[in-house]
Amino acid sequence: MTPASTGASTRVDAVASVPSAPPPAVETRMSPGGPGYRRMSLALFLAGVATFALLYSTQALLPLVSSDFAVSASDASWTVSAATGGLALFVLPMSALSERFGRRTVMTASLAVAVTLGLLVPFAPSLGALVALRALQGAALAGLPASATAYLAEEVTPRALVTAIGLFVAGNSVGGMSGRVITGWVAQEWGWRAAVGVIGLVAVACAVAFRMLLPVPRHFKAGSLAPRVLAGTVRRHLGNPLLRRLFAIGALFMTVFGGVYTVIGYRLTEEPFSLPQGVAGSVFLVYLVGTVSASAAGRLVGRLGRRGALYAGGATTAAGLLLSLAGTLPLVLLGLVLITAGFFAGHAVASSAVGRTATEGRAQAAALYQSAYYIGSSAGSAVGALAFHAGGWSGTVAVGLVAV
Repeated sequence: MTPASTGASTRVDAVASVPSAPPPAVETRMSPGGPGYRRMSLALFLAGVATFALLYSTQALLPLVSSDFAVSASDASWTVSAATGGLALFVLPMSALSERFGRRTVMTASLAVAVTLGLLVPFAPSLGALVALRALQGAALAGLPASATAYLAEEVTPRALVTAIGLFVAGNSVGGMSGRVITGWVAQEWGWRAAVGVIGLVAVACAVAFRMLLPVPRHFKAGSLAPRVLAGTVRRHLGNPLLRRLFAIGALFMTVFGGVYTVIGYRLTEEPFSLPQGVAGSVFLVYLVGTVSASAAGRLVGRLGRRGALYAGGATTAAGLLLSLAGTLPLVLLGLVLITAGFFAGHAVASSAVGRTATEGRAQAAALYQSAYYIGSSAGSAVGALAFHAGGWSGTVAVGLVAV
């Protein structure tokens, strides 16, 4: 008999026949306040500290390196350019290794080799040997920046990505600042060799803590090491107009920054300021401004959009360059504050945009950005030093303004 003929209700059967909705997808990527996020943030912050401290360990010491080896500022600047150039050349191959063997593994190996070389740098017998060691150190560090950006793009929720990368960039600024301040004061008492040795020990501590803290990746999928596959990925990235512009923006921002901070030590230790080496090194405390601006990059993008945030970073950098032409120390320092704030904000926005724009081969996209970025650093260091030798500080500022 039918339910109608028996008087039974059909409502229960009708409800029972409706398929239940699938349960909502559980978000397994990290986000602020979630499990693992703080450990991950601290681990990559420390990796950023070690990277910039090692990469630019000789930058604040260039006047002492020049004196010790009896070479010019432009010759001594190669101890910086060689490191950044080595990183720029090897970042793409190292990113390919991270696609095959994992971000965490490659980052750990890179730091291990770089800190070992950092402990050998103080014993370089000549400028040529020092430049060679620094080039190898830069090549070793190449496995870190691109892998870190790819790790974050895979393991962090999209809404938190700019903030997470901002924290990594903030670690860069702290590493750059602490490395230069520490080396300035240590070198004033015991020479540049002791100073870079201390930085090597600091980097060892950061590397150990990084390995202990970084969570095991949950979303990494191994890729291919086949050259054909890698070449195809790179070709597609270079064919993307937005990515090309982001690569160029990173290079140009770093051209300014590399030029300014390579020669600022010469300007501050020479007339009319004649600051002692330790005091001149302490000027790099303005990097703390970069820590703040990089960490705030996510909020800046929220208010102005990516394009507006990049314009703001460029305008701030240009204003700082012009202000640094002043003949009084307070105005020069204020100019450095603006340059630093604009640079780190622009870099954080551009690098995070690369991670969000690339839908495949994120490590290669990040590697291309980092390659362009450090090519800009090498070019800025070399050209900025040549411009300073030819036209003084105004020559370096002119190079920076052209880049902006």
